[in-house]
Amino acid sequence: MSNAARHGTILEGLRKVGVTGIFFVRLLFACVSALARPRLIIAQIYNAGGRSLIIIMLSGLFTGMVIGLLGQDVLRRFGAETALGTLAALGLLKELGPVLTSLLFAGRAGTALTSEIGLMRATDQLTAMEVMAVNPMSYVAAPRFLGGFIAMPLLAAVFSVIGLYGAQLVGVQLLGIDRGVYWSQMQSSVGIHDVTEGIVKSLVFGAVVSLIAVTEGYHAEPTAEGVGLATTRTVVASSVLTLLLDYMLTAVFL
Repeated sequence: MSNAARHGTILEGLRKVGVTGIFFVRLLFACVSALARPRLIIAQIYNAGGRSLIIIMLSGLFTGMVIGLLGQDVLRRFGAETALGTLAALGLLKELGPVLTSLLFAGRAGTALTSEIGLMRATDQLTAMEVMAVNPMSYVAAPRFLGGFIAMPLLAAVFSVIGLYGAQLVGVQLLGIDRGVYWSQMQSSVGIHDVTEGIVKSLVFGAVVSLIAVTEGYHAEPTAEGVGLATTRTVVASSVLTLLLDYMLTAVFL
């Protein structure tokens, strides 16, 4: 890659960061007025969270079952099979719950938000709102951002709870670990700071994924190809930032 091309790539990246930052500030101001319309926000919570619930529950169940199998196999080598509940709880609450939920949320709800807003841009619906003196930031962007931001930690909590029962299903029902030991070990080892870490991560991931989805859709090229590219960028950027922020937040909490 030549120096000119490299500099062009860097400038384009800086431009995207600047556009996103300015849009985020505008979005925060729009959220204030959007809070006066709770029905719009509730509808978007359902669209982003309720319609993602099935895939979140299924993924959480199978993730917990895999943790039960692998955890039992690893812990048996150290004679610590009874610690399966602790392993499952810490793994799901602190890492797998927020991270996998964010990745699934980006793939399902994030792409839906981007394509929906991008289609509104392509069909001039956003322009029509501006002509009628209706702020599309308050009526379109802000409710969807708030809906995703609120739905994400709720989905992460569902993922973690279902995952814990999936791990119990394998560890207790199939591998013979005592049910009381499984839950008592979990309760004695998991503290409020572990739960807090998972909540903070899910809130940050929800804000980031929702912001990227809304930004890409709002600034998508008004063509079918432009909407498709914006949707792809949403998934890629959300996935990469989720993993990057997970590392940074884990380092901060440790």
